[in-house]
Amino acid sequence: MTVTAPVGFVGLGNMGTPMVHCIAAKKHSLIVQDLRSELAEKLETEDASIRAAASSRALGESCPIVITMLPDAAIVRTALLGDDRAAQGIAHAMTAGGLVIDMSSSAPTATQDLGENLGALGIGLIDAPVSGGVPRARDGSLTIMAGGEESLVAQVLPILSCMGTVKHVGPLGAGHAMKALNNYVSAAGLLAVCEALIVAEKFGLEPSTLNDVLKASTGRNNTTDRKVEQFMLNGAFDSGFALALMRKDVGMAHDLARALDLDAPWLSGCEDLLRAASDALGPDADHTAAFAYLKKRLSNTKRYEE
Repeated sequence: MTVTAPVGFVGLGNMGTPMVHCIAAKKHSLIVQDLRSELAEKLETEDASIRAAASSRALGESCPIVITMLPDAAIVRTALLGDDRAAQGIAHAMTAGGLVIDMSSSAPTATQDLGENLGALGIGLIDAPVSGGVPRARDGSLTIMAGGEESLVAQVLPILSCMGTVKHVGPLGAGHAMKALNNYVSAAGLLAVCEALIVAEKFGLEPSTLNDVLKASTGRNNTTDRKVEQFMLNGAFDSGFALALMRKDVGMAHDLARALDLDAPWLSGCEDLLRAASDALGPDADHTAAFAYLKKRLSNTKRYEE
C-alpha cells in the first residue's frame, strides 16, 4: 500500500466535502463518491486532483485506501459490503492488503463486526471518527480518534493528518466508542446550557450576560463558546450539525452502556430529551434548535407545587 495512490472518499456531506478539500490541499489525489452524484462531479470541476468515481467497483479497484464518512454503521456496511440488492460493495473490488478508514459516527460493536467481515476479504479497518464540526473540518483542525492496530494507523497518518490531529485511542471500535461518549458529554453540556439560559431569562437575567459569565466560570463548555451567541440566541439554528445526528450519537453511547450492563441515568435522560426534541422539530432541524424546543416546552410546564 502507498499513499501516493488515489485515496477513495465516500460521503460528501457537510463534513465530507471540506475533509476532501483538506486532503487535496496536501497534494493527494482522490476518487470520490456520493449517492448524490452531482456532489462528486462538482468537486471534480473544482480541483484537478479530485475525480468522481464511475462506480463503486471502479473506486475499489483504484484505491488501496478508502475513507467512509457516512451517516451510520448500516450505511457504511452497505457501501463496503453491499446488501440484498447490491451483493458487491466497494470492499469486494479492493485488492487484498487494502485498508478502509471509517470516519463516520458508527456503533463500536458494529465496527468490530465489520472488521471481521473485511478481514475475511484481506482488507484492514480503522475507525477514525472526528470531533470539531464543520468549521474545523474546513480548516483541517479536527480531532481524529483512531481505533485499530497501531501499525495500520501509522501507515495512514499522512492522510489523516491532512484533516486534523490524530489520537490513537485503542483497538478497533475504540474510536467509535470514544466519539459516542464525547458526543454524549457535548450533548449534555448543550442541554444544560439551554435550560440555564431559559431559567435565567425567566428570572430576569439577560441570557447573553449569563453566557458571558459562564464562559468566564466553571460552566464554560463548547456550547457557551461556539453556539450560544452564534446560533442560539440569534435564532439562526444553522450550525451545520443535525439534531437527529446528535440524538443518534447519544443513542449509541447509551447502547454501549447497556451492552456493558451499566445503568446510566443521565445518559438515558439525555437520549429521551433529544428524541423528544428531534421528533417535535423534524429530521432537518439543527441540533442548536434544541434551545427553541426546550424554551417552548418549559414555558408550557406548570410550576411545581409541593
